[in-house]
Amino acid sequence: MRPVCLRCRRPEATCYCARLPRLETRTRVVFLQHPRERRVAIGTARMAHLSLPNSELHIGVDFTGHRRLEELAAHSERVAVLFPGPGAMTLEEARAHPPESLIVVDGTWPLAKKVVKTNPLLASLPRIGFTPRRPSNYRIRAEPADHCVSTIEAVVEVLGALEGGDTSRFDAMLQPFEFMVDTQLESQSHRDDPPRRRIFKAPWRPPLELRSLADELPQLVLLYAEANAHPAEEGIPPELVHLVACRVATNERFEALLAPRQPLARSTPLHTELPEESLRAGEDRDQALARFEAFLRPDDVLAVWTTYALDLLWRDGVSRRDATNIRLATARALKGKAGGVEQAVSALNAQLPERWAPGRAGRRIQALEAVVRELIHRGQALQPPLKKSGS
Repeated sequence: MRPVCLRCRRPEATCYCARLPRLETRTRVVFLQHPRERRVAIGTARMAHLSLPNSELHIGVDFTGHRRLEELAAHSERVAVLFPGPGAMTLEEARAHPPESLIVVDGTWPLAKKVVKTNPLLASLPRIGFTPRRPSNYRIRAEPADHCVSTIEAVVEVLGALEGGDTSRFDAMLQPFEFMVDTQLESQSHRDDPPRRRIFKAPWRPPLELRSLADELPQLVLLYAEANAHPAEEGIPPELVHLVACRVATNERFEALLAPRQPLARSTPLHTELPEESLRAGEDRDQALARFEAFLRPDDVLAVWTTYALDLLWRDGVSRRDATNIRLATARALKGKAGGVEQAVSALNAQLPERWAPGRAGRRIQALEAVVRELIHRGQALQPPLKKSGS
């Protein structure tokens, strides 16, 4: 049996304790960890807890009668739960009145949701939600969507915002996290035998996402959007400036350049790959979004590579509807990281259709269409053959 570090509970050969920082915080961080997550060797709540002297870690699902949780809930104006949901504060709103205590629910998304649902006290407290600065680096564990990050990455992001806006101060917490990820990947790359957890599993089955995409083909509308995005420290929220969409089954297409209402960021013409004069001369925002609403059908399912485009649409008041994450489906098909949508075209050996829109959005929607058509082709190939009727 391999010797294990009693502090981080990792094998001594992969112990990350020497890389743990010690960061004093004004905010008291209270981790509520699902018991299953405690048994996960690559979990990050304990890592975050060890880095923060002003933190505590509690294990459980049902915290009814839990004295510490009841103490926190008794002062709801001074506490918040880090968990997305209706009415959740943005980081900007939370920074205006930062909580004294931050409750962080740790577990996979289904497990974390169960903890919140099981404890009415948590549901009664203010919530904080956020869009991460960057995709998760949790390459050894698949996240359900691009806006989902590991517990330690979420804590780094939120503490940086709540405690003065200096996110780089807490980036030191990511050093042991990145060491753990790199060590795990390095170990996996040198294994000749299959991982022990897979030896007794059933043979790999084609991912459900591929069959779902094939079933949803008539309703799929591909979507990509660009924003007028200022540096975070300027405090100006991003706004939609270029929107492209394509209905896969019929090749119907939509494009709109929306005139910015806010000052045009210097980087916007560069990252959108569109001339500044074209952006400034864009269509009235309300008219463009009304055209887009008219383009959509009631049962359409929006297909995106990341949720950023959806966030921009919802912020502008477009009616919410079902959406599907193509990046996740691609990762399942590749049985690994999908990367960017243009890299996925090469990884899947997909065929690019004709490009029909300008700028980076035109290139990305072209790549997204190629990826989706390839995934649908693979999904249709998974359908069981029709049985012949008896003569």
